[in-house]
Amino acid sequence: MHLRVIAVGSRMPAWVDTAFEDYSRRLSGTWKLELNVVSPANRREAGDNPDAARALEARRILALLSPRDWPVALDERGEQFSTVELARWLEQQRGVGQPIVFIVGGPDGLAPEVLSRGRRLWSLSRLTLPHALVRVVLAEQIYRAATVLAGHPYHRA
Repeated sequence: MHLRVIAVGSRMPAWVDTAFEDYSRRLSGTWKLELNVVSPANRREAGDNPDAARALEARRILALLSPRDWPVALDERGEQFSTVELARWLEQQRGVGQPIVFIVGGPDGLAPEVLSRGRRLWSLSRLTLPHALVRVVLAEQIYRAATVLAGHPYHRA
């Protein structure tokens, strides 16, 4: 199964890249997880306007999506899953055969055109999480879901 994360943000702390790469490596085999980083709109280019920043980032994000992709936008208003529910959903999607793309917005969130392109809205938590941490939590939960499906003891409910 091919999974991709498109995340707005640059210059993450080393621990973020290390953790994401670790979970991605652990998934090797039938699962593939990759990261595409989108540069955030800087305040100058967006005229210090959050809507303009989201629109600039949206163009960059949408340019990375193919018609075949199944986009999942991470948004605080999305539905929440348990790990087992996520595993079941990923198993269903594996049967469909479309690449799943998880989209993580920048500090101002995702533009309406990205949210509407998403086939699903997902909220990791009702808490506000730092974008760096979202990358790690997302990769870990994907790994955990894969271990649930494989019957591996990593996940203990």
